[in-house]
Amino acid sequence: MSFISFNFPAKRLVRTLIAVCFCALMFVSNAFPAFAITSSPTKGEDQLLGIEKESQEITLKKPMSLEETQEKASKGPNEVQGDADIEKMKNPSNTSTTSFEQQVKKAVSKIKD
Repeated sequence: MSFISFNFPAKRLVRTLIAVCFCALMFVSNAFPAFAITSSPTKGEDQLLGIEKESQEITLKKPMSLEETQEKASKGPNEVQGDADIEKMKNPSNTSTTSFEQQVKKAVSKIKD
């Protein structure tokens, strides 16, 4: 019977340690939020401020004509952003993804072999 009485305090100790570790994890995750190590926060902000400034200028003046809109839109994905960071955008020509159909065919060919 002494073995059973020893088991209960051990369980209580394990539960307490788990609770303490969980509380420490919660504290650390809230006290030190994730940092984006690979990017500079001011670098992206500069670009956004430029886009915001141009957007405000466009909204304050009279609406653009169809020709002006088409000319600005031909430079990039939309008339406000223009070609800002267009080389960084993902599209089929600069990605190496495979379609679902290709993935299934590859998996089936592995099964057949």
